[in-house]
Amino acid sequence: MTTGIPGWVPVEHRWFGLDRRQMKPAVFVLVVALLLIYGWPALNAIVPWDNPTRAGDVLNLGDGATAVPPVGWQLEDGTLVSDRTGVSPTSDNVKLVKAGTTIQMTGASFNGTAAQFLDQVIRSEDPEADISAAPATFTTASGLVGVVRSASGSGGDELLAAFKMSKSDPAAAPALLVEVAAVPGEFQQVSREIDTFLRSITSGVNE
Repeated sequence: MTTGIPGWVPVEHRWFGLDRRQMKPAVFVLVVALLLIYGWPALNAIVPWDNPTRAGDVLNLGDGATAVPPVGWQLEDGTLVSDRTGVSPTSDNVKLVKAGTTIQMTGASFNGTAAQFLDQVIRSEDPEADISAAPATFTTASGLVGVVRSASGSGGDELLAAFKMSKSDPAAAPALLVEVAAVPGEFQQVSREIDTFLRSITSGVNE
């Protein structure tokens, strides 16, 4: 039965006063518009992740190498040891997100030291970067030695850490880059979690 009133929406099709039948097309148009204008970052911003890390989770970095993620962060990319999925240490990618902080881990092939690897990364991102100062040495709980650099600016804080994933033959081992980026005022709130996370990295079977 219809009322004959133009624009009238039946009760069964209403949702908070809106016509539910028009919502799906509207959402589709919104998604397409965001992709065209802003790309995937805008889409990721409106699509919430629901894959939080839990106590006992261990990240699989390949060839037995592992790291323990901070609890409650969103695991947007990466594999857990419990997934029993094969991972290559030179192509592994991990992304953890919490509020305004992102941890990105990337594996790569590199012949040289961790410090040389980090310098190469910095030069590739900023060819004119001043890297004359020596990076700080960082040692994980398992005895894996890496290097770290940090920077702060109006856009926030950044920390870069590099490791060669073997204690016995570091020159020939795969390299691991850890990039931490935080919006202004956020890094201090998560710095303890970041430190614990970095110290949890192990080189696994390549030790």
